[in-house]
Amino acid sequence: MLKQFREFAVRGNVVDLAVGVIIGAAFGGIVSSLVADIFMPMIGAITGGLDFSNYYVPLSSAVTAENLEDAKKQGAVIAYGHFITLAINFLIVAWILFFVVRAINLLKKQEAEKPPAAPPRSEVLLEEIRDLLAKREGTSAPSSGV
Repeated sequence: MLKQFREFAVRGNVVDLAVGVIIGAAFGGIVSSLVADIFMPMIGAITGGLDFSNYYVPLSSAVTAENLEDAKKQGAVIAYGHFITLAINFLIVAWILFFVVRAINLLKKQEAEKPPAAPPRSEVLLEEIRDLLAKREGTSAPSSGV
C-alpha cells in the first residue's frame, strides 16, 4: 500500500497539480496586492476618493460605526464594498490568466508549426545503404523508417 501511495504521489499529474496550487496561491497574493495597493487607489483617485472597502449596509440599528471593521464588531452588516473589491480582484485574475493561457497556446502553436528537425547524418546514410541494397537485390525499398 505504501508503494502504491508513493507511485500516486510522484505521478506527474499530482506533482504538477501541487506546484500549480502553490504557484496559484502566491500569484493570488500578488494579484490581491495589485488590486488593493494599485488599482483600487487609482479607482479612488478617478472617482474622487471613492473607497469601496468601507461600504456596508447595517442590518441593525446598533451599528453606528463609520468603518467596516468597527461596524462588524457592533453587529451584522452586509459588506458590499468588500464584495466589489473581491469581484474586481477576480476580474483582474481572470484577465491576467486569459493572457497567460493565450501566450502559452501561441507558443505551443508556433512549436507545432516548426518543421521537423532533419534526421541525423547516420540515419540518412543507413537509409541510403538500405535503398542501395534493395535496388541491388531487385526489390523495392521499404516505405517506413530504418
